[in-house]
Amino acid sequence: MNKQAVSNEKVIPVNETDFDSTVLQSEVPVFVDFYADWCGPCNMIAPTIEALSEEYAGKVKFVKINVDNNQQLAMKYDIMSIPTSMLFENGSVKDSLIGAYPASAYRQRIDNAIGSRRSETSTATVRQ
Repeated sequence: MNKQAVSNEKVIPVNETDFDSTVLQSEVPVFVDFYADWCGPCNMIAPTIEALSEEYAGKVKFVKINVDNNQQLAMKYDIMSIPTSMLFENGSVKDSLIGAYPASAYRQRIDNAIGSRRSETSTATVRQ
């Protein structure tokens, strides 16, 4: 019945206790999927998020947060609708997307984040 838990082995479940260490202190960008088990659109995009986690393995960390079990986090990040996806980098929200979208929409947001990160890295390397 819980498709989210079954299909998301590569997407790490995160809660309020480990959010800071897993997301905010991550050395790589983190894609956060705010969801609920009862949410149809959340369950619909779960396989897409899992596929993206495999596609971006080693470049972006993928985590999921159940808003019903982590209400403080949902309130902190003003989650009013689910699914809501947020891309964190260096401890802050770089981008967010509210609603269910095809993989291409998520991929575009992730590529923009990684692209700017790559150019900052290569610029720093060139300057040295």
